[in-house]
Amino acid sequence: MYQKLDESKSTSLLGKYIKVFLVVTLYWIISILTVFVNKHLLSSDTVSLEAPLFVTWFQCVVSAVICFIASLLGRHFPSLVNFPEGNPLDTCTFRKMMPLSVLFILTVGANNLCLKYVGVAFYYVGRSLTTVFNMVFTYVLLRQKTSTSSIVCCLLIVAGFMLGVNQESQTLTFSLQGTIFGILGSLALALYSIQTKKSLQYVNQEVWLLSYYNNLYSSLLFLPLIILNGELEAIITYKSLYEFWFIFIMLAGGLCGFAIGFVTTLQIKVTSPLTHTISGTAKACAQTVIATHWYQDKKSFLWWASNAIVLLASAAYTKVKQLEMQRQHRSSGIGQKV
Repeated sequence: MYQKLDESKSTSLLGKYIKVFLVVTLYWIISILTVFVNKHLLSSDTVSLEAPLFVTWFQCVVSAVICFIASLLGRHFPSLVNFPEGNPLDTCTFRKMMPLSVLFILTVGANNLCLKYVGVAFYYVGRSLTTVFNMVFTYVLLRQKTSTSSIVCCLLIVAGFMLGVNQESQTLTFSLQGTIFGILGSLALALYSIQTKKSLQYVNQEVWLLSYYNNLYSSLLFLPLIILNGELEAIITYKSLYEFWFIFIMLAGGLCGFAIGFVTTLQIKVTSPLTHTISGTAKACAQTVIATHWYQDKKSFLWWASNAIVLLASAAYTKVKQLEMQRQHRSSGIGQKV
């Protein structure tokens, strides 16, 4: 009897490990694919469309449409599709979600502009200051103190970033404009992460409802920005606008944009936020190696050292925050018992 129970537990544990492995693998594939597809859309000679905000807007539209279809299926076939109920046309919801949507368009817009001007290999380092800005805004806006260990990790990230910029500036692929967009994207993402926690209460903590509203409202907000950025003429005069290959790759980019949100949530669900962060850090390392081989970029030892510093310091920061949370949890538990 005990042998059967042990075998059952082993089989259950093996199944769990296989599930985690498959989900993490799926996250890696989709995340890396999304970066390469977006890079191709934004700066390849094949596409050659000078309208980065239009590309970003299209991806928001695709995600919003998918969520809309899922909401319809959820209403008519609740046994097959489980999608939270909500009304994006509610003026109260629109007003409450607007700050998040503004930060969202700043984040994805700046990130895509960064990717347009810098190489995929440098993309992670170019956007590596998110953790630093997150620490700063957490203190400034939420008045939460930061430990010395966390500050040291952030200082190492800044050092790795500066070394990476210094080494990248010695190559032909360096773009000061792209680097600035990377910094702005990191800043916007840090604010977006803080605002997301606040906005979740307006949608009953439903992540998919948040994504639906966010992409829909952002699709509307991007339209005047596309016009102000002077992209309208480039779109209208683009010769391949209605060609199959262009529509196909635009849809592929939109599906990747939606899929990355799905697999990110899925990975956190089947593992943990800490594992997700570690997985993302390891994925960034693999992405950098793949990019240097794919584009045949030869990098110096110090360039690789900057990547290693940023990756290790980011992983160390995540570990430090996890240990701090565990200590806070234990101390609160002791306080409740007393």
